[in-house]
Amino acid sequence: INPMLGHRGVRLGLTYPEIYKMQIRAILEAAAECIQEKINVHPEIMVPQVCTVEELKRVKALVDEVLPQVEAKYAVKVHFEFGTMMEVVRACLRAEEIAGVAEFFSFGTNDLTQATFSFSREDAENKFLPFYNSAGILKDNPFEALDTAGVGQLMSFAVTNGRKTRNGLKVGICGEQGGHPRSMRFCHYANLTYVSCSSPRVPIARLAAAHAKLLEGDYRP
Repeated sequence: INPMLGHRGVRLGLTYPEIYKMQIRAILEAAAECIQEKINVHPEIMVPQVCTVEELKRVKALVDEVLPQVEAKYAVKVHFEFGTMMEVVRACLRAEEIAGVAEFFSFGTNDLTQATFSFSREDAENKFLPFYNSAGILKDNPFEALDTAGVGQLMSFAVTNGRKTRNGLKVGICGEQGGHPRSMRFCHYANLTYVSCSSPRVPIARLAAAHAKLLEGDYRP
């Protein structure tokens, strides 16, 4: 059994809703305490491993249950955004529907790459990916540089269709590929709103974002 494809993310949260309710309460109460202390905060609740809008609706119902309790306890109004990770192929294909509930998307490109290629990252990198790269079967390691021809097309499809439902939908990427210069050029081309990456990659990502803007007319995925 591959636990990466099993009982995790939103599936675990819906099977054991007390876990998600506890986490939701922690987020909202932390925000409420900051508001009481005149600290400006903008919390976001992002649901992982979503593949159907029904999952998202059920988590949102948990948020709607906890929110008034927290606001009554702290006597404040808590404003937040509710969104989803886009790391399952089906979610990308159903983005237009999912955007009806999610206020933002964040592409988890590590898991999305695994799902698209049917690769287990650890297995691939340790057993056959170096050969694939050296033999020219794959040009790059898709867990380092975004596979724009496959994973990237799913992302573009999701961005376009998500914004049909929610104009101006905020969309980002939060996989390791977000810090790769070539990946950054694609993210700019696909009209992503933001990139999240590990701290050592931030300077590279910023420079790559500037280059992407300068070269935007010349880029083709």
